[in-house]
Amino acid sequence: MASPEERAEELRAQIREHAHRYYILDDPVVSDAQYDALIKELIALEEDHPDLIAPDSPTQRVGAPVGDLFRPVEHLRPLFSLDNAESREDLEAWEARMERQLGGPPGGYVCELKIDGLAVVLTYRDGSLATGATRGDGRVGEDITANLRTIDVIPLRLIGEDIPDVVEVRGEVYMPYEAFEELNERQVESGKPIFANPRNAAAGSVRQKDPAMTAERRLGIWIYQLGLVDGGPGFDTHWETVEYMQSVGLRVNPASARVESIDDVLAYVEKAEGDRHDMPYQTDGVVIKVDSLAEQDRLGYTAKAPRWAIAYKFPPEEQVTTLKDIAINIGRTGAATPFAVLEPVFVGGATVGMATLHNEDQVKKKDVRIGDKVIVRRAGDVIPEVVGPVVAARTGSEVEWSMPAECPFCGNPIVRPEGEAVARCTGGFDCPSRVREWLFHFAGRGGMDIEHLGYKTIDLLLEGGLITDPADIFTFDVERLMEVEGWGEISVGNLSRAIEAAKDRPVGRLLTALGIRHVGGTVARTLVRAFRGIPALTKAGEDEIAGVEGIGPIIAAGVREWFDDPANRELIAKLGDAGVRLEEEPLEGASSGILEGCTFVVSGAIEGYTREEAQAAIEARGGKATGSVSSKTTALIVGESPGASKTRKAEELGVPIVDAELFERLLEKGPAALT
Repeated sequence: MASPEERAEELRAQIREHAHRYYILDDPVVSDAQYDALIKELIALEEDHPDLIAPDSPTQRVGAPVGDLFRPVEHLRPLFSLDNAESREDLEAWEARMERQLGGPPGGYVCELKIDGLAVVLTYRDGSLATGATRGDGRVGEDITANLRTIDVIPLRLIGEDIPDVVEVRGEVYMPYEAFEELNERQVESGKPIFANPRNAAAGSVRQKDPAMTAERRLGIWIYQLGLVDGGPGFDTHWETVEYMQSVGLRVNPASARVESIDDVLAYVEKAEGDRHDMPYQTDGVVIKVDSLAEQDRLGYTAKAPRWAIAYKFPPEEQVTTLKDIAINIGRTGAATPFAVLEPVFVGGATVGMATLHNEDQVKKKDVRIGDKVIVRRAGDVIPEVVGPVVAARTGSEVEWSMPAECPFCGNPIVRPEGEAVARCTGGFDCPSRVREWLFHFAGRGGMDIEHLGYKTIDLLLEGGLITDPADIFTFDVERLMEVEGWGEISVGNLSRAIEAAKDRPVGRLLTALGIRHVGGTVARTLVRAFRGIPALTKAGEDEIAGVEGIGPIIAAGVREWFDDPANRELIAKLGDAGVRLEEEPLEGASSGILEGCTFVVSGAIEGYTREEAQAAIEARGGKATGSVSSKTTALIVGESPGASKTRKAEELGVPIVDAELFERLLEKGPAALT
């Protein structure tokens, strides 16, 4: 029988191996329960034998509170800043400078995503984590070892044989988007201010006085640079150091790549910029490094930056501008949503003059005032939002805002029902803003997807009295637009064909487009699958609707209330009279349950199907159609122009990728078609 000392060491080795497979390799070989059992056994053993507790034991992730906040730590080697590039020309000029110094272009590059987090330095002595520090001024940082030890993805001990006496590495601590959203939800619930962005949240989290607070915040880290190795192997290239760091258990970003030429670098940058919003963490650029360490030595450093590395910066997604006013918009449900009128600013690749403020409570919690300097964020296609005020820039002339008592569009009272976060206009569809937003939602991509029918055309049709509700879209005289300046045969014909095509959309789309509260695309498809269409749903009782799996009483009450309104029933009748499809025909070949327990993601245009029809075909056979690939995905169904990030994720996770031909066999034979 093993001694307590031998068993403790055996348990630590097993736990380190399983933690490495789980956090670094994403390839666990034991269940969470088995892992927890090993931890519990080690804790019990160390409690019985306190002399066996070691600083690098997995049980010591959360230690005592930090003492002096925070003692200075001198780095073994200084950290330099990076010069920036913002265009192809900047990168080509950087290469030309190196070429003059080297007598030819560098022999290759390494491209790494630039993570928007907090730079840290980890030092391992005899294989154990000795110190963790902030970057500081590049020479001296702050000791945050106790906090960094709580981050699961930072190994407390390096793995492998012949670990060098000293290993110093640099990395970036970050907070994933999902963890950031959860943290801000907890901040709001406890009445505390929310964090402006994941970077600020990560930086604040590693500088907590109590390491237990850091442990709660689900931080991650990517290690990107080997600073110093004392007593270890030699290396010829940066890429070799990356592979070495990964081999000893450090977490290296799998998106990093070695490339041969500056054209390859530019291709990497273009792809990274296109994929940035599909990443689960915030990235604001690409760091490019000369791969050869000998060439790095020859290139050397300027006073502040290495000549052999550069940071390509993506267009900024946050900027500071002036909040000129706060106005409100009335949405399709009557919700009164405040928005910021801004001094126009270029952010996230576009000029922004307005940004959402979400609701009245958020304006108060953020303490945003008219006249403030504010931080504005725009990430990809996300609606621009005001993150918060720059309090230090206030002059005292700023004005606090409150929700107006009357709707600016129809003059009816704005009220906030008890217990709800949203104030609403009480004018119903007498409110022109609500009608406009309803029509836009109805015709939009999430609804009936009527091409060429955006806000501008809807405004034109409303002002001309050609439409008053969604059913009118299918019956108004499109030819009358020929009388309007800017409209001709081609544009009128395009709109007419788009409207005609929309009549035959899947009924789930129509149900979504109607704008019933709580009824989005998934709920709509579920209801249509249960009732085969709107006529039967109109007659169904509330209990019958609530009995459908995945619906429940709240959605059922909202659906029943909507169909009980005579005006809405009249609208359905008008849509039917206009030739809009209200019922679904049974899907040919559908066999209930053949895909039960399976989860699929549809990406790209599948031959013979719209995306909704492909999803409906899956769901009709008992399967589930979701929007993102995970380890639980049975297969990714791909057509023309599939999403690159979904395909890459499927390949990384080993999820089968199915083309249109195999999709047909899958619908016919079930999961057996995949084998």
